Amino acid sequence: MTITFTDNAASITETGGTAVVLVGGDGALSGTAKAADEAMGGALRRALDAGTFKAKHGDTLAFPFPGAMKADRLILAGLGSDTQTPTDARVLGGKIGAALGKLDAPGATVFADELEAALVAELASGIKLRRYAFVRYKTGKDADKLGEGGVTVVATDKAAASEAFIDTDALAQGTFLTRDLVSEPANILYPATFAERLQELSEYGVEVTVMGQRELEEIGMGSLLCVGLGSQHESKVVVMKWNGAEDAGAAPFCAVGKGVTFDTGGISIKPAGGMEEMTMDMGGAGVVSGLMKTVALRKARANVVGIVGLVENMPDGKATRPGDIVTSLSGKTIEVINTDAEGRLVLADLLTYAQREFKPAATVNLATLTGAIIVALGNYNAGLFSNSDALSEQLADAAEAEGEGIWRMPLSKEYDDLIKSSLADMKNVGGRSAGSITAAQFLQRFVNDTPWAHIDIAGVTLMKEAKPLHPKGASGWGVATLNRLVRDNFEPKSPA
Repeated sequence: MTITFTDNAASITETGGTAVVLVGGDGALSGTAKAADEAMGGALRRALDAGTFKAKHGDTLAFPFPGAMKADRLILAGLGSDTQTPTDARVLGGKIGAALGKLDAPGATVFADELEAALVAELASGIKLRRYAFVRYKTGKDADKLGEGGVTVVATDKAAASEAFIDTDALAQGTFLTRDLVSEPANILYPATFAERLQELSEYGVEVTVMGQRELEEIGMGSLLCVGLGSQHESKVVVMKWNGAEDAGAAPFCAVGKGVTFDTGGISIKPAGGMEEMTMDMGGAGVVSGLMKTVALRKARANVVGIVGLVENMPDGKATRPGDIVTSLSGKTIEVINTDAEGRLVLADLLTYAQREFKPAATVNLATLTGAIIVALGNYNAGLFSNSDALSEQLADAAEAEGEGIWRMPLSKEYDDLIKSSLADMKNVGGRSAGSITAAQFLQRFVNDTPWAHIDIAGVTLMKEAKPLHPKGASGWGVATLNRLVRDNFEPKSPA
């Protein structure tokens, strides 16, 4: 979907196609809304008075062939009393996008001239985020309509809105990359092809390095490599670097992602029901990839490193077996009790590598790691585990500001007893009790004193129903939160 801004649009009565007008939460009609009401013979006012349209934040109401207007359809969108923050405006845009989708409207003119430029940009971004559609494998005459079309946004200050949209659109494009990757089937997206797509980020200024099986064996990533032994596809690690800080040598923020492109569970094979959704088990790597595109497009003034481990977990005669013992990059040994707990084996080596190579100021890893986090938090919040109260607060603030749910979960040494092994330094699972916590305890063993957070995104990566800012399916959860974290905490503050 294309977004254009104008401050020289035709009047609401002369606008064709689909037009969208914003109405204040107090029901007062002014400017464009007042002109629309007059052209409709007072129909807008009557809808408000009857309570058919309450103008609450995000409320929408569509009128076909509205009175003396040239538009085929008019959509009213309520500002409510809450459209004051960027996230408020973005969500409003998402609800407008949903209303356009219900009407099968490929495009529209949105009169947002009552909002300041920054909020106009966010509203436009929200429309774009909600209208996303993954249609690569759909055929037929209607396939091209999904997610396509153009929206013209009328702003009082076109130049300022266009400038603000650079950053908001960078976030949308990064989120779309994440959604695209999560949506791809495993016969198309496997470690080698995933790595090829990430190499395309070099055109935005990201330095991309791909390490293959032989190099990973040479440096000793035995924990990560054991996951992919049963697959015909060679495991990969991709390192992406964005150097945007004035001090090129400044310690970077590091994002680490689990990229299991398909997960049968390996020898500890999963039940067949729902296994097709395990194409989303690379969601953590997808978020890291989207973050790197976002920071590059908006030219973030920070050093950011993204590291993803790309593997496929399949059953085969060469596959890792329950009871096998592997040696991680850190030198610590792991008894593999359950081959379906493979994500932590991938992340263990990536965390060690990140600390050794980059000495980051802080590290956040993301993974669709455990079903236990869905039992605990459902599909509304990601689970946050951290060794740093400060980093946890920064992440919580970033998630709240971006409207993405996150909830901090406990870490304590008492849980370590659950992953003790009589044969190795640790085992990779601790049983059903506290499953998401013991997974985090496992990862913490591969972290030094660096501020670190683990985010379990198993419940928020693939959604069964649409929300204001995403359709059903891949959500892109996390790109906005990590981008805000970088912007607010790892970039120099702009002068007041």
